[in-house]
Amino acid sequence: MKEKSRTEYSMINTSIAFVAQILAIFMGFITRVVFTHTLSIGYVGINGLFTDILNILSLSELGVGTAITYALYGPIARGDIRKQKILMRIFRSFYRITALVVLAAGLCLLPFLHVLIKDRPDVDHLVLIYLLYLLNSVVSYLVIYKRTLVDAHQMNYITVLYHHGFLILQDVLQIIILCTTGNFLLFLLVAVICTITGNMLMSRRAERMFPYLKEPCKERLPLKERNGLLRNVRAMLMHKVGSVVINNTDNLILSGFVGVASAGIYSNYFLIIGSIRQVLDQAFQGVAASVGNLGVTEDGEKSNQIFRQLFFACQWMYGLAGICLLELLNPFIELAFGKQYLFKSEIVIILCVNFFLTGTRKAVLIFKESMGLFWYDRYKAVLEAGLNLALSLLLVQKAGVAGVFLGTLLSMLLTSVWVEPYILYRYQFEKSVLSFFAAYAGMVGIMAGIWGITHGICHLCQWPVFWNLLFRLAVCLVLPNTLLWLIYGKCREAKLMMELFSRMWQRFLSVLTNGKKKWKERMIRK
Repeated sequence: MKEKSRTEYSMINTSIAFVAQILAIFMGFITRVVFTHTLSIGYVGINGLFTDILNILSLSELGVGTAITYALYGPIARGDIRKQKILMRIFRSFYRITALVVLAAGLCLLPFLHVLIKDRPDVDHLVLIYLLYLLNSVVSYLVIYKRTLVDAHQMNYITVLYHHGFLILQDVLQIIILCTTGNFLLFLLVAVICTITGNMLMSRRAERMFPYLKEPCKERLPLKERNGLLRNVRAMLMHKVGSVVINNTDNLILSGFVGVASAGIYSNYFLIIGSIRQVLDQAFQGVAASVGNLGVTEDGEKSNQIFRQLFFACQWMYGLAGICLLELLNPFIELAFGKQYLFKSEIVIILCVNFFLTGTRKAVLIFKESMGLFWYDRYKAVLEAGLNLALSLLLVQKAGVAGVFLGTLLSMLLTSVWVEPYILYRYQFEKSVLSFFAAYAGMVGIMAGIWGITHGICHLCQWPVFWNLLFRLAVCLVLPNTLLWLIYGKCREAKLMMELFSRMWQRFLSVLTNGKKKWKERMIRK
């Protein structure tokens, strides 16, 4: 079979991931609406709180998946099956230990659940609910490690199809359960069953693709390589600490200092903002394995060119998404869930700015992680986590809900926004980062101006919520893209981005056409 190029793999991964994520988000949103209207706000808050607790416990995974994926790029490029087998055996051992640690730590938290919940809601079987969340987290680590090898071979679209396929099936079954029984325990049990089934089938698919996964392997890595891998794992532990604290403590602080109802309201906003981020992250993450392959086969100048193109696309797409979220979030929340689930406008602004700045870092993170630059900014991750926790705890007492999210935003501005590009340019591109910072500041300034213009026009008319939503949606889709094209349309990065999107669309249409053709052939044979 003809080997595909990095660009072809990136297009396939990105286009399939984008479509699959859209479908999964649509079903997830429908599930959330049904969930909100069939169960009380207490269940909504508990859902967000327990999810964050289990995400914090996933710290025990140490970020080893990222380190192992990076270690696989070289052996895959060289066709070294023996080294791949050794690395996958190490990965299996790590994940089995992780499952046991998460289970033990989760059980140890049981006596302290009441401390984490201010104004405990009227929810039956709270301990059993928590145990089901814990079980779903533990089983997610079993056998699924094999999909990492598929991703490292630049075939992320296969794991995406399995993951999102079972996610959509889970949503359908959960909607049926909520509408027919309203039983939250059955709702959670479906999630556990779908997680186990999906992981097992994905594992078998990986074994069919790479039969050597089933072969015994007792060899060990050479001492130098083992030390290098452990060094990256230690660095990723620090990054994991930072990521977990930044992304998963907001609900805990809200629940402990403001009340579980605020955590429930935030979980609806997080669902929408997180869903949009997942769509874009998944689309851009489709190029990660190709970037890793690029790092072991090409020079720094070629990598820098690709990085500039990816960074430009991230600025455009996350900027556009941030504008849409700022103008559409509250009308959409009001229409879908009701006025009782609304945050004030200043809170929404902080959430959207946070979303945009996090998105502008995506290209840097993809290159930094895919090229193994974990070690150099390991202390940054811990510093950012400490700042985030301290600032959020301080500001929540002065500004309430807004203070929690402002603490997250400030900690990112003081650390990640400038440290990560500096590390990439110094250790990978071996160039001064000043030109990048100048371009970054210019693009952020232009995007801020476009945000302001769009915001002003969106508030010219005040209609009933549904028509207001449609008007703002039209403005947000047309005006920012028009202004961005007028400003950047003639630059090389914009032309390449549009060319890439066009090729992705053609690839998607080709997949649909071939699928219809094969379906007709099967029907004729029948």
